[in-house]
Amino acid sequence: MIVRPIELLLVEDSEPDVRLTIEALREAKVKNRLWVVEDGVEAMAFLRQQGRHADVPRPDLILLDLNLPRKDGREVLKEVKDDPLLRRIPVVILTTSRSEEDVLRAYDLHANCYITKPVDFSRFLEVVKSIEDFWLTVVKLPDDL
Repeated sequence: MIVRPIELLLVEDSEPDVRLTIEALREAKVKNRLWVVEDGVEAMAFLRQQGRHADVPRPDLILLDLNLPRKDGREVLKEVKDDPLLRRIPVVILTTSRSEEDVLRAYDLHANCYITKPVDFSRFLEVVKSIEDFWLTVVKLPDDL
């Protein structure tokens, strides 16, 4: 049986955080393919397979920063969870915000989990690996995403 790679969408405008995430996922136990978009408008075009994203696969998991240009992560999360074609895709908020208001709002908008990015490089790698371990190894994702 051929197992397809897990499709991950990283919505992140910080190039250093993108590089760290790529580095952490490179050592992953599960075969994955990472797609990166740098703002909320592009994220929604990717998810809706519009324009230059017409041929991309539907992601199995979204790693979403809250503080994005053009359309912030809160708006993206709301659109994803309000859309019947996208709402089953798990969304992991991965952000620098420690604001209790952001945490509550993310869960009110049906985020699947909220993780504050650590500043320390080794801790950041550990966090990304733990996301991979849990969401791509432990959790059963729907086949019809």
